[in-house]
Amino acid sequence: MNNISDQDLIASIVEGIQERKGHEISIIDLTSLHVNNALYFIIAQGNTPTQVSAIADSVREIAHKKTGLKPINYTGYTNSTWIAIDYGSIMVHIFVPDARKFYDIEQLWADGVITNIPDVD
Repeated sequence: MNNISDQDLIASIVEGIQERKGHEISIIDLTSLHVNNALYFIIAQGNTPTQVSAIADSVREIAHKKTGLKPINYTGYTNSTWIAIDYGSIMVHIFVPDARKFYDIEQLWADGVITNIPDVD
């Protein structure tokens, strides 16, 4: 069992997103909702399916390098319009803009505490 905190993993995931110029990063804290799935959602977007795929690769690579953790599962690389990466207590969703608007996860989980991370240039 490793001693990596959720906050350490979140920081490495955000770094992975920013490394590939992912933007509009939102972290939804679900801990107070007592749901049976993830405690945190991290949502971001890339401009194209190619960029979404590159962001997802970067998240997996940097999170593993910084924390030693690998995702439990990941899916969505076939079309790369929405890639989901499952770290158990943390779910990462990376979208192209149209898919993000369509699924509107932030609205679905609006009862959680949403933190928006400023884009980096």
